[in-house]
Amino acid sequence: MAEPSGPLPTGRNRRVVLYGHPVLRLRAVEVESLDDRARRFLADLKATMLEQDGLGLAGNQLGEPVRAFAIDPRSTGVDREPYCVLNPRVLAVEGRLEREEGCLSLPGIYEVVTRPEFIRIAGIGEDAKPVELEATGLLARAFAHEIDHLDGRLFVDHLSKLRLALLGRRLADLEERESRAAEAEAAPAR
Repeated sequence: MAEPSGPLPTGRNRRVVLYGHPVLRLRAVEVESLDDRARRFLADLKATMLEQDGLGLAGNQLGEPVRAFAIDPRSTGVDREPYCVLNPRVLAVEGRLEREEGCLSLPGIYEVVTRPEFIRIAGIGEDAKPVELEATGLLARAFAHEIDHLDGRLFVDHLSKLRLALLGRRLADLEERESRAAEAEAAPAR
């Protein structure tokens, strides 16, 4: 992957797609080149995550099946600026922690999900160089959550059939909201 020139451009806050949007069920496509379009997308991903108070945000949550995520380690108590990881893959996991989890694509829904206590991932950084990252606790949970998104899985997929059934009406409401938002975006401007 060719090295980009300079820092990411200024990103813009975009609409996060909601539960029911088909892109959330797709395996995201790897980023082949960190060209201007990809750099703008990463900038938007990071800006949207920060503007909408997310701990992390996956590429497909912006409606595009791009295999990248943004993360804000400061939200987990780690003193590091927000960054993006392209083409992430899990190298190792250890332990298991149960904790309540939410998602910008499922607003208002919080459920207890089991995730690894430790995770090691590899990918490509914003500078187009390989990175290997390790995390524990909440940051490990965030890495696992975002990589799940990039594989077409949502945190509610980890719930029992009973818990999922109890969320049925709320999930149907989100699907309806997403459908209306998609129709509004597709409508010609007047």
